[in-house]
Amino acid sequence: MNHRQRTENILHYRDVDRLPVVHFGYWPELLVEWAEQGHIPFELARAWGDGNDADRAIDARIGWDFNWFSVRGGEMGLRPYFAPEVIEVLPDGQQRVKNGYGVIERVHPGVASIPSEDDYTLKDRRAFEELYLPRMQYCVERARLDFFRRFNELRDAELPVGLSLGSVLGDIRNMTSVLGMSYLLYDEDETLFSDIVDAYAEMQTRVVEDILKTGARFDFGHYWEDICFKNGPLLSPVKFRALCAGHYAKRNALCHAAGIDIISLDCDGVVDQLLPVWMETGVNTMFPIEVGTWGDQFAPARARYGKELRGVGGMDKTVLRRDRAAVDAEIERLRPLIALGGYIPCPDHRLMPGTKFELVQYYADRIRSLRV
Repeated sequence: MNHRQRTENILHYRDVDRLPVVHFGYWPELLVEWAEQGHIPFELARAWGDGNDADRAIDARIGWDFNWFSVRGGEMGLRPYFAPEVIEVLPDGQQRVKNGYGVIERVHPGVASIPSEDDYTLKDRRAFEELYLPRMQYCVERARLDFFRRFNELRDAELPVGLSLGSVLGDIRNMTSVLGMSYLLYDEDETLFSDIVDAYAEMQTRVVEDILKTGARFDFGHYWEDICFKNGPLLSPVKFRALCAGHYAKRNALCHAAGIDIISLDCDGVVDQLLPVWMETGVNTMFPIEVGTWGDQFAPARARYGKELRGVGGMDKTVLRRDRAAVDAEIERLRPLIALGGYIPCPDHRLMPGTKFELVQYYADRIRSLRV
């Protein structure tokens, strides 16, 4: 049984010989650490990307079967993105930088962290129609049709590969900033915000439709939507449903018509209040199921939705910075989730600096030895 078959069987509640051993990539700084420690060559650390050749080479050294974020898709973002620009250098060395989405961030050169949002460009209808709407237009080049017409010949038949379904709201949050999204939705112009979501979503849906028309075959569809935090969603579930449900339904219907019935979604934070919309519209797989300070989200969600809800993730990656006893204890915690079926353990986000190479190998060996 190959990794693709194991994954398909697990997520459809069929028998498997063993669990697939799955990960979700790394912070680049960790790969540099591992290269400095002699575990991987520096060229692999520099070349790494989700699902690429360097990723698979690192998989072989550790014992992973594959990276769940092995997805392919069209050009679903702004076309073109804004040119990055240093707006101001502050006395303490920080820089105010306009990023590709038009958001002004405070960046500490040489410091690896998420920059703080300082200002944003997408504030009113004029900015939308003059600066953003032209960048959201569909064109046939976005769908990369020549590549996807040959995709079935090029892909590895033994590994699962997903189709990128884009982002209904997460990318919009990147364009407006969290602050700007909040002002537009609640204080300034909800109609404008709805128009922004609709224009961007309709372009992405057309890209997905054109890719699927080529006959390219995928094992799952996958969204990226970072729109929750440690206490819940960044907007009310009522507004989320009104803005987004129809767009998920359209895209998921295209997947179902093409025979894709596993649709996963990456949203960090506490997602339980948004799950009803995702489940009702066809999303059925949680990923990466962050553990965070709030603990297990998958078991309560499975109790609510039953076997229609699958999961990939939910493993507390911080134990991989500690010792074997901590890894063993975490695997024991995961056993009841594994027994539910339809669930593949995976570190709950990218492995961060300080993660021990030997412990990751140990974890991969332990997961491979488990039987469902």
